[in-house]
Amino acid sequence: MESIISKVYQIIKDTDNLIEMEESIQLYMYQVFASLLGDVFTKINQVIKEQKQELGWTVKRDDWKTVQFTFGSVRFRHTLMADKKGDNHYPLDEWLGLRRHQRQSSLVEVKVAELASENTYREAARVLKEWTAVEVSHTTVGSIVKRVGMAQAQADEEMVAELEEAASLPEGKKVDFFYAEADGVFVRGTEKKKSLEVRHAIVHEGWDKNGKRVSLREPKVIMTTQPTTKFWGEVQAFSAHHYSLENACVITNSDGGLGYTSEKFQEAFSQSRFPVLNQLDKYHIAQALNRALSGGKSDYKNGIRKAMKAHELKDFTLWLDTYESTLEDPKKIEKVNVFRSYIQNNWDRIFDWREKVENSPKDARSLGAMESNQRHISFRMKKRGMHWSQEGGEAMVKVKQGMLNGTLRDVYLHHQRRSERQQREVKKVVRMSEILRNPTRPSIGAKQGSISLYIAHSTAIGQLVKSFR
Repeated sequence: MESIISKVYQIIKDTDNLIEMEESIQLYMYQVFASLLGDVFTKINQVIKEQKQELGWTVKRDDWKTVQFTFGSVRFRHTLMADKKGDNHYPLDEWLGLRRHQRQSSLVEVKVAELASENTYREAARVLKEWTAVEVSHTTVGSIVKRVGMAQAQADEEMVAELEEAASLPEGKKVDFFYAEADGVFVRGTEKKKSLEVRHAIVHEGWDKNGKRVSLREPKVIMTTQPTTKFWGEVQAFSAHHYSLENACVITNSDGGLGYTSEKFQEAFSQSRFPVLNQLDKYHIAQALNRALSGGKSDYKNGIRKAMKAHELKDFTLWLDTYESTLEDPKKIEKVNVFRSYIQNNWDRIFDWREKVENSPKDARSLGAMESNQRHISFRMKKRGMHWSQEGGEAMVKVKQGMLNGTLRDVYLHHQRRSERQQREVKKVVRMSEILRNPTRPSIGAKQGSISLYIAHSTAIGQLVKSFR
């Protein structure tokens, strides 16, 4: 400790401004922490090696390993050993939960993925270097994102498989009303003239109001670039694992596009004994109306809106026919016919769900949260001419999903968590390594003393005492 304080004093003396001083002290602290942790790992490795030797394992060699933590690169010794069957192991790596050839700690990998979900890979690498002792290239950032994202994707696949193999539905949270929306957003693919569709669903339990601010209650998302069948399988599995919807009224919302029809919602939430309500998204209705009749205000648009709100098909047709009669441009007429087909094909889905159910919640609002939530994808994956491979795009949306749902770290560390028995072994090894760490006591030599006799030195006893001096 005294040497650390002396070094800090020296840094303070050698720097002439506060910024340089703080940067130098931070760098020194990183070096100290990394060195100490390396020593600790090396001592623990020695304890584990001796334990394995008692069990009949044989030592092959001692190697150096370097792992990058948030406070710097930690270098330590780990022992390659062979078990009784002759299989090779690095017991310390297995004990710590390090994968083979792992060069960054689990926290660094998760932090890199989380940072890259909001920034480009180059920017993520730059920020990490600026604020931590982590130095990685932008290609390494991409590799880490794929590794972490695939962990979330694998967890979702396991959840789907578990539901398919289960004899009965899991016991989940019971709610009276359950809400779901789904839509897709396209991002550029690496193949020429080919895009990737990110399929996106959001489910929630209702709304919470804090003053004038309204937020969704317990929102969860499902994102994937996989085909439609797998997407809806994940939606169904997620809902079944977290909720018991047998007695819930399920309200859904979508634009009615291919892959997001009312039949898909009905199938995904089939555990409910009530019919699943699916309404046509108001945003897409307004968007389609503006495309057909152009922007701005007009009596035709007001009349069409009123007819749809009153659910009067005749009035809707009359207003649209009247507007079409004023057109001469074939392209504009074609836009009107596209809009007509879109609305007529989804006419039964144009309603306000609050008017369709009995005893709707007091805080009930209209649906339409999907468009604002799509920004999680579009802001990261559609700017500056980005292109995504199938693997990279899937990894990125799974990282985003894990972060939004708060599951990313848990699923990534799922196979690295210790059981209770393993944790007891950890405590035992740490205690033994503490004993190894304690230095032996320094020798103080033989104790000296004298015995007062209070007799003359000329006597026999006095002469004997003098001989011992």
